[in-house]
Amino acid sequence: MITRMRQTTFDQINDKQWEEVAVKSLRGRPLEDLVTKTLEEIDIKPLYTKENSNKNKTLEKNRLETIRQGIKEQDWTIAQETYATNGATFIKELQESLDKGDEAIVYDGSRQVVWADADLQQLASLMTVYPIYAFDVKENDEFIRAFNFVAEENKKAVQGAVTGEAKIADGFHLVRQVEANTIGYHEQGADSVTELAIALAMAVEKTEDFTSFNAFAHQFIVRFSIDTHFFMEMAKLRAFRALWQTLARAYGHEKESRVPIYSATSLRTYSKLDPFVNLLRAGNEAIAAALGGTDIFTVHPHNILDDVTPASVRYARNLQLVIKEETFLQYVLDPAGGSYFIDTLTNDLVEKAWQLFQTIENEGGFSAYIASGALEERIERVAEARMDQVAHREKSLIGTNIYANLEDELSDKAGLKEVAGRLSEPYENLRREFSRQQPNIVLLTFGQLKDFKPRADFVSGYLSAAGLQAEISPAFATVEEGRAWIVENDFDYGVICMPPKETEEMMDELVEQLPENKWLDVAGKFKEDKTQAWTESGISGFIYQGQNQLDKFTSIKQGWEENKA
Repeated sequence: MITRMRQTTFDQINDKQWEEVAVKSLRGRPLEDLVTKTLEEIDIKPLYTKENSNKNKTLEKNRLETIRQGIKEQDWTIAQETYATNGATFIKELQESLDKGDEAIVYDGSRQVVWADADLQQLASLMTVYPIYAFDVKENDEFIRAFNFVAEENKKAVQGAVTGEAKIADGFHLVRQVEANTIGYHEQGADSVTELAIALAMAVEKTEDFTSFNAFAHQFIVRFSIDTHFFMEMAKLRAFRALWQTLARAYGHEKESRVPIYSATSLRTYSKLDPFVNLLRAGNEAIAAALGGTDIFTVHPHNILDDVTPASVRYARNLQLVIKEETFLQYVLDPAGGSYFIDTLTNDLVEKAWQLFQTIENEGGFSAYIASGALEERIERVAEARMDQVAHREKSLIGTNIYANLEDELSDKAGLKEVAGRLSEPYENLRREFSRQQPNIVLLTFGQLKDFKPRADFVSGYLSAAGLQAEISPAFATVEEGRAWIVENDFDYGVICMPPKETEEMMDELVEQLPENKWLDVAGKFKEDKTQAWTESGISGFIYQGQNQLDKFTSIKQGWEENKA
């Protein structure tokens, strides 16, 4: 038996054979239905093989080598932020974080800390041991004085980045002070191609302050947010390595050139609803960043949109520690490289981002591109398309637009991070409005439980995304029984849930004598002639998968307000 098993081989299957089997399984639908178009206007194919991937193998090999040279180090630095606003507390919490696995000092200059000299001296001492990453530092921020407490002989031990209005003292040659920060554009809604292109455009604009590209590169750092679009974000970081080397060559810098990538979890994906789901989003984003080859990574605590707690700070830090302990990704250089899918996606991003970058340069550079309104228009268009995906539930936000928890209580206080354009924000606003007062909703069920339950469960879950709670009526055996119950009972809004196979016939009977002054919708999607006839008979609307959820909730809100008036 063992001998026979060793001699057994598998038939070789080529792309054409796979396509034939796939077409049969689609039962008349075209194979193109399996292709997904991303917001970057990249077509994601259902299958990537050696046959249908990139044809130029020499280019592919060279690009892979360039990416790996750019990554250079397998491991990444865990860089968790400290949130205290008092210097002594900042140092205490920072030291505790470093003792428990944090590997860097992170300072957000937008929240200025009150510092005493003793605190700055301790900070200066830590800076000679751990890299420091301080961003958006204001000119008058006392934090910058910490560099004055570093002894001359220890300056070469300080490394990291300090960006913003403030300038550090001379002699800190390993501290970068120029950045391309794409995070704000990401939070507004930018796609990966836009982020990559503007990172290059910002870099080009800042090279003008340096005598050579080499001098500039040694002072430069780039910052990205990482979304939950797992493969796209992984490819984004890898694409930047190739793009950066291409930019360096354009400036005549033929030697290997690399800049550190600082990335963080995306706050546009975070939600105030069911905030513990943010931990899952952060885990997805952290692994994508590690696979993509980030140099430094920050995980924002799951409740940062409200406030942080010692527990949430610990969870965020431990998330990265667990990834390292469980996956060993820090021991593998470019683990995503060699995948037909990831390499092809990386190449697609490189080509599209370089094309957009050239467009920006042809229009006068980064500042001119912003001034023209072209960047704002591009980001707005993509942001609207992404929000449309969320509203139609083509993109799931667990705990927000699907599987919502009605027991969630939303806080009105401002969080440590305020991000305009978060995907969950429209749902949060609706939940707040309906939490104050909401209509009395009943699901009107007809037939046997096993037949109407799927639709009733769908409607109940659908409405919960707006914080709307629905009660279920008795199961009506006949249309007449249901009609009588509707007339006799008081409720604000009813959704009719009937067995799918019998809905049209039962609805035709129900609308013949539809109870007056009752606000009724029907669960399900039907042919246009039916929906028109039922609407003319008094049905208000419909609830079904694929409709714009936010528009539906808005119409429910408006309808209820009109009925109350």
